[in-house]
Amino acid sequence: MSIFQFFRIIWAYRLLILVSTVACTVAGVSFVQLVKPRYEAQSRVMLDVIKPDPVTGQVMATAFLRAYTKTQIELVKDLEVATRVVTAMAWEKDPVFQKAYSDRPKSQKDLSFTRWAAEEVMSGADAKLIEGSNILEISYASRSPERAKQVADTLRKAYVDMTLETRRNGARRNAEWYEAQAVKSKAILFQSELEKAAYERANGILLQDDKVDIDSARLAALAGQGGGPMVSSVAAQPPPSAGALAQADADLAQASRTLGPNHPQLLALRQRRGVLEEQVAQERRTSGSSASAAISAAQSTNSLIEAQKNKVMSQRDKVEKLRLMQDEISLRREQYTTSIARAAQLRQEAEILESGVIPLANAITPQEPVFPKKGLVIGAALFGGGGLGVAMGLLLELLGRRVRSADDLSSVIDAPILAVIRRVGKPLKVTWWSRLLRPMMPRPRAAGA
Repeated sequence: MSIFQFFRIIWAYRLLILVSTVACTVAGVSFVQLVKPRYEAQSRVMLDVIKPDPVTGQVMATAFLRAYTKTQIELVKDLEVATRVVTAMAWEKDPVFQKAYSDRPKSQKDLSFTRWAAEEVMSGADAKLIEGSNILEISYASRSPERAKQVADTLRKAYVDMTLETRRNGARRNAEWYEAQAVKSKAILFQSELEKAAYERANGILLQDDKVDIDSARLAALAGQGGGPMVSSVAAQPPPSAGALAQADADLAQASRTLGPNHPQLLALRQRRGVLEEQVAQERRTSGSSASAAISAAQSTNSLIEAQKNKVMSQRDKVEKLRLMQDEISLRREQYTTSIARAAQLRQEAEILESGVIPLANAITPQEPVFPKKGLVIGAALFGGGGLGVAMGLLLELLGRRVRSADDLSSVIDAPILAVIRRVGKPLKVTWWSRLLRPMMPRPRAAGA
């Protein structure tokens, strides 16, 4: 089919296309006039998920941000939030809603007024996150622009209040649980302390803070005092005056070779050597007694070390059991401290005044309905009617070919067309429906070559 043939078909069915266009346009205009308009108002809140939590200091991870925003969107349309809106706006006292409730369909006869009104709120409520931001837009659609604005603001307030209340209740429940755990840990801690004290009294063992018992600490102190090797080294040292005595002997030997036996200098040297010899003997006697005392003390210390070592070895299993008891006590004390600290933090969070949702500007009363869009509906009806008429004309021509032209003859007979003879005289009588469903151009009777 050529483009000219297509336009011939449209021209042939022009009345059908005109009627279809007018009918669809009238239907669109009637729809716009008869349907009740719906107005939509928007209010916004900002999800404050960027800055750290004022109590815990935590920042929400990016991986959980998508799930969090999806949760907040669903929470806006939750039944609990809708019920809060119904209660806040006192719809149970509104005669319009009372009449609508009495005229509700049979499928909703078993619903209470609050539940029925909450479902009305849920059906008109919606929320979406503005692309590229953390602003949540809450919208509500209603037949009244004033009611749409009021419900949008009330819906936002109910959502913010519920978010704050949910956070507080969750923190309060968690605080109660941690406090209960702290009480249990405290009771177990006291019992463990009593058992440890009783075990220490029964076995005569006292464990220090570093989990070392007194006997082991005493053994380490005795071992650090030293013993035999130190005494031997002290005993092996020469007296302090031994050097002076050796020097005096050398001087005396040299003087004896050059001086006479009664020389005064030689006599002085002999007298000085005698004094030094007596002093060395005295020092050796003193050193010997000290060495004996040191050896005796070392032997006594070694005896004490051996006795203490045997005592420590004999009670090693008891000390180990006592250390295990101390480990359990330390664990219970840590659990108690952690539970108390976490409970205090949650109690502080339960008193917080921030919900993580910051209300922005109030909703504005809508001036134009969101449905129906008059220009859009009428335009769609106009173009849709024209398209429907064209489609019907093409379908009728496809089912029964009636629009002919000289081009059809030339495509069948390979000969030149000299003339086209049209109908002359009185036209054929046609009815209105035949004009609607049949082409307006008559079929050519003959064609010459």
